[in-house]
Amino acid sequence: MSSIRGVIAASEAHTAAAGARLLRRGGNAIDAIVAAKLAATVTELPLTSLGGGGVCLWGDADDGYEVLDFFAAAPGRGLATLPKLDFAPITVDFGQATQVFHIGKAAAAIPGELVGLLALHRRAGRRSLREVVAPAAAWARDGFRVSPQIAMIAGLIAPITRHSPTVARLFLPGGQLPKAGDRLANPELGDFLHALGEDDPDTQVAKYWESLVDHFGPAHGGLITAQDVAAYAPVVREPLRVPFGAHTVLTNPPPAAGGGLIGVGMRIAEGLGLGREEFLSREHQLALAAVLATVSDFRQTGYDELLRTDPGAIRSLLAGDALPAWVGRARSLRTENPLGATTHISVIDAEGMAAVMTTSNGEGCGHALPGLGIHVNNFLGEDDINPGGFHRLAAGTWMSTMMSPTIVLAGDRPCFALGSGGSNRIRSAILQALLNLLLYRRPLDEAVNSARLHVEGRKLWFEDVGLAAGAADALQTAWPGATHFDSTSMFFGGVNCVASSNGYLSGAGDRRRGGVVVVAE
Repeated sequence: MSSIRGVIAASEAHTAAAGARLLRRGGNAIDAIVAAKLAATVTELPLTSLGGGGVCLWGDADDGYEVLDFFAAAPGRGLATLPKLDFAPITVDFGQATQVFHIGKAAAAIPGELVGLLALHRRAGRRSLREVVAPAAAWARDGFRVSPQIAMIAGLIAPITRHSPTVARLFLPGGQLPKAGDRLANPELGDFLHALGEDDPDTQVAKYWESLVDHFGPAHGGLITAQDVAAYAPVVREPLRVPFGAHTVLTNPPPAAGGGLIGVGMRIAEGLGLGREEFLSREHQLALAAVLATVSDFRQTGYDELLRTDPGAIRSLLAGDALPAWVGRARSLRTENPLGATTHISVIDAEGMAAVMTTSNGEGCGHALPGLGIHVNNFLGEDDINPGGFHRLAAGTWMSTMMSPTIVLAGDRPCFALGSGGSNRIRSAILQALLNLLLYRRPLDEAVNSARLHVEGRKLWFEDVGLAAGAADALQTAWPGATHFDSTSMFFGGVNCVASSNGYLSGAGDRRRGGVVVVAE
């Protein structure tokens, strides 16, 4: 009998270590992923927060699989009219491009991450909440060493880190942005996490909600009301199922956007017979770009409206034999967020339970909860998840997301568990990793870290890394104005994947976003 307790892949070393610690202590995949995500709220602070939101897909062959959706909802219940809003544009410089985000207290949607993680642990965790919280609480109180990846991202969002004293306290010790290797601490968050594990968690959640209403309500330029927090609860959903050869792919269902688009891409690739071309060849890259373009077209033919009005149609579509005739060529160019401030964790334990979780804080709204050290999201200020315009969603509306935690089944058992950060590129990153694994039969690390493409409307982005002779030129010819990267880039997401095969557990972390794998023994 193997002594291995499980495997975890994440985007930061502390995050992975927290999950591995729970596996070694006899915890299951849920204990590990909740501990890891709590740690990430401390050590991946530009990317995720207890003031953010996310989604987890988890389960096993015996008990089946489910999605716990704790993404954000639109605030404003009980408000007859909009108050004067604290909502302003801010420009972030990514070097190759700049992008405008909106921050301020009116950029904050109702966050689900805290209550979502607690609900997930209650549903299926094995170890005590005290044990699960302990690594995150210790790093928040005592400090942790900042990774190069996190230091770089903090630098990118520097204007947001300086926006208010409550957020500057988290990011700017001594008034300076952290460098790789610097020590950061968040004692207020550490005390809150410690109390969460030691006391009645419901009391701490009530304290959190009260602070959110007090500081992000209409009196302070925000939209979050007492009615909003009273009504919010994570939602259990049936995973979207995509048959794919000998496998079944489970992913995030509507109202999320990403899972259905990944499923569409897989069905198109299967129908076109992809997988016979030489990997990374000219033919492979052109065929893949065509698949991604069709997925982008698909989104422009009423897909987002269908998510809200008839989500069952998307399930039926992906379970059937053909895509409908209304998949046209109606391309439109969307603005791409070069950062895509999301982060992903994948776990498979020795007993065959898989758990995959993607979370985000957006870029953060530039304000934190006083006394709690929690930077609150700016989901209402991101163009890509507000396609109808800012502050147009009815209060209580569940916001859509590209987050797509995904599990691949062989029979009923998980063989791959993966997901990615990266805003709109999430769908392309996961689709390519799946095709690399299931059609091109590439080894796990190569499947995750080989060159990627992304198509949005009339625009192609691609990495010219390891491509066969002539492939890059062919892409540039087929896609005039394409943007090519001569090295791998975090723009293309951060797929973290774990695998189970014949009792052997392994993983691959995406080096674009500091991916880390720990096999817990």
